[in-house]
Amino acid sequence: MLSFTRRNFDTPDGSGAAPGPSEPLRRKPVVGIALGAGAARGWSHIGVLRELAANGLTPDIIAGTSIGAVVGGCHVAGQLDALETFARSLSRRRIFGLMDVSFSGSGLIGGSKLKNLLDDALGDRSIENLPTGFATVATEMGSGHEIWLTRGHLVSAIRASYALPGIFEPVRVADRWLFDGALVNPVPVTICRALGAELVIAVNIIGDTLFRGTVMGDQAVLDRTLQSLGEQAGAQANPPEVAGFLTGMRAKTSELRRAPGIAAAMMDAFNITQDRISRSRLAGDPPDVMIAARLGKVGLFDFHRADELIAMGREAARRALPDIAAHIELMPVGGDVSAI
Repeated sequence: MLSFTRRNFDTPDGSGAAPGPSEPLRRKPVVGIALGAGAARGWSHIGVLRELAANGLTPDIIAGTSIGAVVGGCHVAGQLDALETFARSLSRRRIFGLMDVSFSGSGLIGGSKLKNLLDDALGDRSIENLPTGFATVATEMGSGHEIWLTRGHLVSAIRASYALPGIFEPVRVADRWLFDGALVNPVPVTICRALGAELVIAVNIIGDTLFRGTVMGDQAVLDRTLQSLGEQAGAQANPPEVAGFLTGMRAKTSELRRAPGIAAAMMDAFNITQDRISRSRLAGDPPDVMIAARLGKVGLFDFHRADELIAMGREAARRALPDIAAHIELMPVGGDVSAI
């Protein structure tokens, strides 16, 4: 177990005793955790927070975007247990029941059912009255400005951060219409630093999608190649088998040529944008420690797979523990012990 308590002292001999007069006083750095966007994959954030807590690390600051805002907000409000219970209870049928489809607003889902769940769990809490520093990030409609929500109604801040354009209706906060913060800052490392974090741990749950460049194939060339393979095989195999092979291959290529649906096209476009933005932002302001769960096989709407995702989050955090420990070189300070 790693030791991160505020009154813990390290000594050269590892005894843990309070330092002598000639030894510098040392303290735990202010730890910030940036919980990234990623829809259903965000249930893995629960596992990350659980594993870090099990190893003695409690963050001083949490910044979250989209689903990261949901998990982070519930954590700082003392409702992580309730959120985990809710997440583990979800089935495909129950998820569908929570989607209040809207044809009159600016999003496909009105979001009132999800809002009611958050209201029941979090009440009228204000961000500034939470025991742990907390902030969410949203995007302002029209201007595209990145908005940091560090004060005000907690539930409104969370809803604004996850209001995916075209899916959820935007949320009005202080005379501004806001939607999903993943459009501008998918992994909010910058917010943690601005709020005073000395050690920033980022949890990126979209980066392993790995959008790689490729070259578009020529369908006519593919068809000719299949025909040639069939003719060559026909000299050595019986014709019905060759015909079956060619029919199967043509069916597969025809399926690949089929246009994706509107939902798939929207989500792919959003995911690619989010991936590119997060790579750029993290390159400009990298975290001290990156936790990247291997979630490539989990769909962004697989909210019913919380058990797997929480376990994946714990495993990802466990892999990062040595790196975290290497950065927890307790910082020398002067002054009275009681000030730590």
